[in-house]
Amino acid sequence: MTFTDLPDLASRALGGGVVDANDEFFAARDNLVNPEPSQFETWTYGPKGKVYDGWETRRRRTPGHDWAVVRLGAPGIVRGVVVDTAHFTGNYPPFVSVEGCAVDGHPDPSELGEWAELVPKSAVQGDTRTAFEVTHPSRVTHVRLNIFPDGGVARLRVHGTVAPDPALLYGLTADLAAMELGATVVDCSDMFYGSPGNLLLPDRARQMSEGWETARRRREGNEWVLIRLAAPGRVVLAELDTTHFKGNAPGAASLRATTDDPASPSAAWFDLLPHTRLQPDTRHRFRLDSPAEAAYVRLDIYPDGGMSRLRLFGEATPHTRG
Repeated sequence: MTFTDLPDLASRALGGGVVDANDEFFAARDNLVNPEPSQFETWTYGPKGKVYDGWETRRRRTPGHDWAVVRLGAPGIVRGVVVDTAHFTGNYPPFVSVEGCAVDGHPDPSELGEWAELVPKSAVQGDTRTAFEVTHPSRVTHVRLNIFPDGGVARLRVHGTVAPDPALLYGLTADLAAMELGATVVDCSDMFYGSPGNLLLPDRARQMSEGWETARRRREGNEWVLIRLAAPGRVVLAELDTTHFKGNAPGAASLRATTDDPASPSAAWFDLLPHTRLQPDTRHRFRLDSPAEAAYVRLDIYPDGGMSRLRLFGEATPHTRG
């Protein structure tokens, strides 16, 4: 596994946003965190020139450099950064750097400070995705992308491990399968059309491509996905959402859980939801009578198909706080 396999903490899909920038004359700063790849159309020109799907500043005529500040959708430990200059060929910045800081609550950009270096000033090329490993050990809530001296960047990806505010996880009912709280996909049987990580994203899917979808199964058995919960806890409500999946929804699903290592042959599994019929394009909600604490949950779909979201509401076990 490389750091790019970890969630993009800055993604708009997780709630990330660009909260400040010193300049965005040619192209809006907000494009930096769009989850989709940057697009390029030769015929798109506006009053200020070529319209780029990225962030682009004007040509700097004074000393200094340009910058943009991103609020992470999910705070965490940053493991790597990708600076993507896609389609910027004669107007990309020759150097970039990235800094991070951690501020609790909902600060105004003017309240951010004590920036720590995540990526030192480094060379980049035009129309290229440049990946930088990060070794900064502390939790980060915001990052600042610096470009030297000016130019355009299509996307900024900030990959890492989610480290949520414990106040949002313990002592209340929370979605223990939420990526923004630290839940992750451990394994799955198939992801031909859509990533299983989409199941754990916030908000409702806007279209079918924002869910998890398998290829058509032509052999015995069924498809499945294994999830490590944000924290061990007792799940009391499950939501299996097949919204947008109409001719390709699973016919049925089940949920099983364990607190053991799921890869171990001796792992003790118990049922959360037995084999249950599903409907297309429907949010299914099931109240559960969980017999025990769960740390991992396996969703089985029969035999194949697609699902938009999976929610597993419960209360995290207090002794797991750390």
